[in-house]
Amino acid sequence: MITLEHAYLVVGLMFAAFAMLALAERGAPGRIRRALFWGLVAASLLFGSHLGGFGNGLLVIALVAIGATGRLGAGAPATTGQAEREAGAARFGNRLFVPALMVPLFAVGGTLLAKNTAAGQWLISPVQTTLIALGIGCLAALATAMLWFRQPVLAPLQEGRRLMDSIGWAALLPQMLASLGAVFLAADVGQVVGDLIAMVIPLTTVALAVFAYCLGMALFTIVMGNAFAAFPVMTAAIGLPFLVGTFGGDPAIVCAIGMLAGFCGTLMTPMAANFNVVPANLLELPDRNAPLNGVIRAQIPTALLMLVANMVLMYGLAFRH
Repeated sequence: MITLEHAYLVVGLMFAAFAMLALAERGAPGRIRRALFWGLVAASLLFGSHLGGFGNGLLVIALVAIGATGRLGAGAPATTGQAEREAGAARFGNRLFVPALMVPLFAVGGTLLAKNTAAGQWLISPVQTTLIALGIGCLAALATAMLWFRQPVLAPLQEGRRLMDSIGWAALLPQMLASLGAVFLAADVGQVVGDLIAMVIPLTTVALAVFAYCLGMALFTIVMGNAFAAFPVMTAAIGLPFLVGTFGGDPAIVCAIGMLAGFCGTLMTPMAANFNVVPANLLELPDRNAPLNGVIRAQIPTALLMLVANMVLMYGLAFRH
């Protein structure tokens, strides 16, 4: 049976390869710092379940210390040039998107297979099924791309290293902010936030509770930079006690749409640096200065429309009894 530990193993080996490739690049500035950083990430994925809380805490402190020394910098991985990429794009055209589209198809299909068939239940663990199916989809897409495009064996690792070096420490922001949300939940921040919101918005009707929950998810995400950090706090404050407990909403629908409302906040904040700031810098967009760079300003109208749509959907779908 494929479990989440197997997915961690694959990703951990990938980061270990990034570390070794960086270390082998003699003469490249910052290679030791990059090798240490990606090596520690690999260690957390490969051995995190065996290190315990104290060991993982030390590992995180080491990652922060390395990241605080400045930019990790980028090496010079063996990769294709601009002319070669343009030639490949012209040759394959839109078929280049086939491996990328395989990833979500495997994620959804694998989840449904594991939930509804005996073979799927035997193959994929019922714990974190979607993440496992997502990992299987990535491996299937990688195998398809390698067989189809006939690239060198190390090409995926070199290209992956190039991308991760360009993003740097910001690549770990989602995981760290999600962990911060869990810390807030353990500290009962949700109860405090719920009391404060109740003082401003009387949660006496379904409509007001839906409005407060979705808006709170978006606003808290804007502050935290990640919907995964906002979700446990706002769900403990309003989602579960009011929308589910008091008004009898479907918990699956409430939580799913609540997370989407949080993602609306992601589109509007520079705190989501890995999503809004780093890509703008990588693409060298003309208007990329924080806090409200061109990417964020372009996304705000869409984010607000989606936030309203999520409120309407939650109100219409979660309380049909």
